[in-house]
Parts: sequence; structure tokens; C-alpha cells
Amino acid sequence: MIAILDYGSGNLRSAQKAFATSGHEVVITADRKVALEAEGLVVPGVGSFQSCMKGLVSIDGDSIIRQRLGLERPTLGICIGMQILFENGVEPTRADASPSHGVGVWSGSVSKMLAPILPHMGWNTVEVNERSTLFRGIADQSFYFVHSYAATRSVGKLQAWSEYGQRFLAAVEDGPITATQFHPEKSGSAGLRLIKNWTDSL
Repeated sequence: MIAILDYGSGNLRSAQKAFATSGHEVVITADRKVALEAEGLVVPGVGSFQSCMKGLVSIDGDSIIRQRLGLERPTLGICIGMQILFENGVEPTRADASPSHGVGVWSGSVSKMLAPILPHMGWNTVEVNERSTLFRGIADQSFYFVHSYAATRSVGKLQAWSEYGQRFLAAVEDGPITATQFHPEKSGSAGLRLIKNWTDSL
């Protein structure tokens, strides 16, 4: 079973529909036990780093992610669901301009992109590591991005990169933790193949 974590953020129904194409049972849940015991957990995210973390903490989602990591149970973060896996997010539009704390799976910060037009919205290519499992068979495809913030330093075991104003992390494969800055559920046939690659690895 694949559990999509419901903490008040993300395209839950479209994600559920996309992940169901993998042949797995897919549920949307905020239940701790279900989220912990699922074969795979998907952490979506739309909006700001701070608001997503507030929602995540409200259902103890940060603890769920850390506990799954300790148990080596696969978790996939999508868009802001990837960003909140870092130590913090720097949002200069906030009145106090101080960083928001993330889950802390990876060190470093997520910050505003250096691009003339934001958000980065639309299709973009990805530079893929040849050892990638996530991008098997789709290394030459484009994926759909919607974001104004990104991580720019290398973390995890395998990284995929993209460029928009600057080079940024498009995906990370790090043992039981996987994440994409783009939306696979909005990325057509390539996105569905990526989802299938992830579910096949569970």
C-alpha cells in the first residue's frame, strides 16, 4: 500500500490518481499508524516552506518521516515535500526574515532562486546520474516544475540537476528517502514512469 500524507498541503487527489496507475493500493491519510506502516509514503507539498512545516508538525508528520527513515521504509517527497526534508528554508518575504526549520533529513537550506522571472513554472530537462533507479528509461525526458525556491548543494547518494537562472537540485535518491522538486503527477507519461520506477523499488 502507498500512503499519501495529508497534512493540509498538496495535490492529494491528482497524486492519488497518478500513484494508483502503478497498480498499488493508494490511500490519503493523516493517521500515524497507517503512514508509518505503509509500504511507501508520499509527502506532497504546495505553498510555502513555513506553512507546509506548520501543517506537517500538526499531524506529527516530521516525526513520522524520521521514524520511517530509521526503519528504512521508503518515503518520497514532492516539490515542497522535498524542500522540507532540508534543515531549513529561507523565505525573505517573511517579516522576520528568519529561516523556517525543516525536518532535517539533509543539511543545508532551501532559498529563493536567482532567476529573473519567478516562479519557475513549466517543463524542464533534468541532468540524471547514470546509476539512477528513479529515472530508469526516462533520463532524456522533461518534467513539470512550479517553484520559486530550491536547494543548490549536493546531498544524498544520487542527485539529479536542472537549471533555471542557476543550477539546482531536481531530485535526490538517498536510500529509503527519495525526493523530486518537480511534480511527477503533472509530468505526463514520463512522470507516471518515474512513479512506477519508485513503486517497483519498494
